[in-house]
Amino acid sequence: MSRPALRSAVALVTLGLLAGCAGKVSQQEQQAGGENAGRYALTHDVAPEDPVDVSQVPDAVPRLEPKSLGGNRSPYEVLGKTYRVLDSALGYRERGTASWYGRKFHGYETSNGEVYDMYSMTAAHKSLPLPSFVRVTNLDNGRQVVVRVNDRGPFHEGRVIDLSYAAAYRLGMLGKGTARVELEAIVPRRATSSAQLVKAGAEKLAAESGRYLQVGAFADASAADRIGQRLGPLSPGLSLRVMPVEHGGRTLYRVQLGPVQDSETEQRLLQQLADAGYSKARPVDLPRASE
Repeated sequence: MSRPALRSAVALVTLGLLAGCAGKVSQQEQQAGGENAGRYALTHDVAPEDPVDVSQVPDAVPRLEPKSLGGNRSPYEVLGKTYRVLDSALGYRERGTASWYGRKFHGYETSNGEVYDMYSMTAAHKSLPLPSFVRVTNLDNGRQVVVRVNDRGPFHEGRVIDLSYAAAYRLGMLGKGTARVELEAIVPRRATSSAQLVKAGAEKLAAESGRYLQVGAFADASAADRIGQRLGPLSPGLSLRVMPVEHGGRTLYRVQLGPVQDSETEQRLLQQLADAGYSKARPVDLPRASE
């Protein structure tokens, strides 16, 4: 049987099982947990009847996605307990116990409105925004996977994440059913646009501009470089720059020192430059980025 056909068959069987199990949920539990109470109260999940080889299922690929319309309401309540959704996954890291869910939820809607596929690298989490991407490390064997969080759970005390069947298989935790894990959120960065690069360059120029001391302007570039090297001991923490400029049909090389943050430092440096033989040194203001 082909994989798509197998998945369809498993989904049909699962729906029948879920219908039977859901009938065992008490009316009190349904009222406490809302429309998902029956689903969350189910126990004893199982693997596929005819397991598919999921050893080569690739990790989820982190990418920028908008928050889902469903599953991000905060606070929310399940089985009488209130939970809050994080504003962002940035910086999230946690250790705890992972569990997995498989056939009993296969083909059902996840909290964000997608359809749960136990053969995909997905997971359920109580507080991360949907969707989020998380690197999961099995602390007992060192295996790692990256999953896409698109569901809520696990609502079992002491558990931090519910992994898909495929993710649990890759982590080597199906037999035991749970594993000690470390979770680390992966938050993709936005691509830098050309406009952002221009803005960043302008901000850098603005930060570097300001008041400098111009030692002199020289026709010989190599002489300007040598003078710049001699000024090194006088300028700890300051920038030495040789700036070419066209003047009267020829190129002059201006040697400048700075930026100078205050008048006291400026006067001290001017005196040191005069003592070193550069009595014509003078302050100059470099143009700001907006000029």
